[in-house]
Amino acid sequence: MTRTVLIPTSLTRESENMRMATLKIGYIARAAAIFNIDRICIFPDPLGEGDLGVEFISTVLGYAATPPYLRKEIWGQRPELAYAGVLPPLGILPRAGSGSEDLESLRQGIVTQVGPDNRVWVICGMQNPISLPIPTGMDVDEGQRVSVRISSEKPLRARLLLDSSPGILVENTDLESALQRDDAGIKIAASRYGNPLEHKDLDELISRVDREGMTVAFGAPGRGLPTILGLDPEETLDPGMSGIKFDCWLNTIPKQGSKIVRTEEAMIATLALLSL
Repeated sequence: MTRTVLIPTSLTRESENMRMATLKIGYIARAAAIFNIDRICIFPDPLGEGDLGVEFISTVLGYAATPPYLRKEIWGQRPELAYAGVLPPLGILPRAGSGSEDLESLRQGIVTQVGPDNRVWVICGMQNPISLPIPTGMDVDEGQRVSVRISSEKPLRARLLLDSSPGILVENTDLESALQRDDAGIKIAASRYGNPLEHKDLDELISRVDREGMTVAFGAPGRGLPTILGLDPEETLDPGMSGIKFDCWLNTIPKQGSKIVRTEEAMIATLALLSL
């Protein structure tokens, strides 16, 4: 089941400088890694967006989610990555598909060349790119991220995998499109103005997440989801208000002791509950 989080382009609006904004995005990536998130979607909030908007957020987030041995190949030198050194390491454990016997042999790779003989060249942290056959039924393009199983380095024995996620995917999309995906699962809006999450609700909610997957949307500093969507937070937040269809609005920190809960903090609190 796919697990997706949605964050707005106004995420870094109150960051004092690029260094602090980079660190904030690093905490978002850490939360996603800890709770096995498959995809992070960045949706537009033009009225709240600061100087460091979608290009900055998507670049830094994508870089953070990329294994160190692929970063130079994929990202090169970019001004948005001036403070990439402050990003915390994610240490993402490989997530294999069915039939996996050794998780530690899984690596992310990037296809550098597609040959005419149904083989590809892949960079995956080895000393040199390696040549691998394309599995039947798999479409592969140059620049594509893939998962590689290394069963032996000397001699080299490796293969491309069809059923294993190549890490956390980072995408730019609008909120409505993200919620309409076939694999969206249960669609949750996280907001302090949502319905307080209680013990009695957890079993059913977690069961749905396990069966269907989930998409959880978060707001930004000083701009919660109701504000972003042009809603009055003092009114009852109906799942279908503003034309954006959520299954529920949830307050996952009903007794918060701070006036403002930062996006990265709300992510940890919310995803921890949904991972029980």
